[in-house]
Amino acid sequence: MPDVVFSVDQDKSMRDQAVPGHNRWHPDIPVVTVVRPGQEFRVECRDWTDAQLHNDDSADDVRDVDLDVTHMLSGPIGVEGAEPGDLLVVDILDLGPTAQTGSAPGQGWGYTGIFARDNGGGFLTEQFPDAYKAVWDFHGQQATSRHLPGVRYTGITHPGLIGTAPSADLLARWNRREQALIDTDPGRVPPYALPPTVSGALAGQATGADAERIAAEGARTVPARENGGNQDIKNLSRGSRIFFPVFVPGAKLSVGDLHFSQGDGEITFCGAIEMGGFIDLHVDLVKDGMAKFGVTTNPLFMPGNVEPRYSEFLSFSGVSVDRDTDTNHYMDATTAYRNACRNAIAYLEAWGYTGEQAYLLLGSAPIEGRISGIVDIPNACCTLYLPTAIFDFDVRPTAAGPVVADRGQCAVTS
Repeated sequence: MPDVVFSVDQDKSMRDQAVPGHNRWHPDIPVVTVVRPGQEFRVECRDWTDAQLHNDDSADDVRDVDLDVTHMLSGPIGVEGAEPGDLLVVDILDLGPTAQTGSAPGQGWGYTGIFARDNGGGFLTEQFPDAYKAVWDFHGQQATSRHLPGVRYTGITHPGLIGTAPSADLLARWNRREQALIDTDPGRVPPYALPPTVSGALAGQATGADAERIAAEGARTVPARENGGNQDIKNLSRGSRIFFPVFVPGAKLSVGDLHFSQGDGEITFCGAIEMGGFIDLHVDLVKDGMAKFGVTTNPLFMPGNVEPRYSEFLSFSGVSVDRDTDTNHYMDATTAYRNACRNAIAYLEAWGYTGEQAYLLLGSAPIEGRISGIVDIPNACCTLYLPTAIFDFDVRPTAAGPVVADRGQCAVTS
């Protein structure tokens, strides 16, 4: 096993660890350790909410979760010799849940949540405004849920969030442009973006005035940005190689938000099967790599070579028309993918699943989302590929019609 450079006691909050992590992006968060190019090492992680969600049959914890404390990240980890303008090469060697069973996500179980419209929301938050949850049990590489009976699939484990620290200039640009977006509709629920907030902030090992400044300035970790961050790419799994832009000396790599499985888009906002666990990494450097390869912003990556292989799919398409208002949107891939998701949900409802169960399934199962047509004006076309083998019944259309059965219920709020 590689040396553990960041250890986590899953029975304790990230704030109470011997060496705490962080939940904001800021160039001045101190590194917890320094690794060398060519080194292999292990990082242990809490789940993204710091274990606020529980293995039970109530979604009250989803409804009431404190999103100011997310995401809990392990790091930052400095890389010897890394300088702004370099590319940090990160190989994902292995990752998975923690070995022991217990009450924290990743200890034999994980969860998927539909977040309430007024506390996080999701891709289809207007259609599903309330909080729901599904708890998943891990069986080696596979997962099942008492809240979604009739489904069993192999997970494609990956970090939802991994990235390097921003420079002071890049951080200021993030905060400026996101505040401008918020200002276009400051009362919107959910908001267009999340500005820095002192409430819930964790600045790693920074103390005193430094910690207060980091909390006031630090960017929230919710979206993906130029440094990588919360990209939620399911194919960033074992065997992946990622090339991160370096913006500060030492690169300051951080990782967290581990997923047992996820569909393209993670559409419920907490759509993956969330867990704590470990990730084994190898790092290297390409000196002056940003200029050499034209990587001025955003990482590039090579997908992993270890993932479930499903050969048969039932695919749903959607176009860029707002069905509720019968309004055409010009080449809008977001609207098109939203419609593909709604079409898949309606199809699964015909077999006895509730809309909420179907929504949870599409967020967590290894579905594939694709932009299929982006040139034929005025309608973009997106497609959602649902693996048929994840069901223990034949989900394909036949002349006999769908077999409606009691598919149980996901966890709901009181």
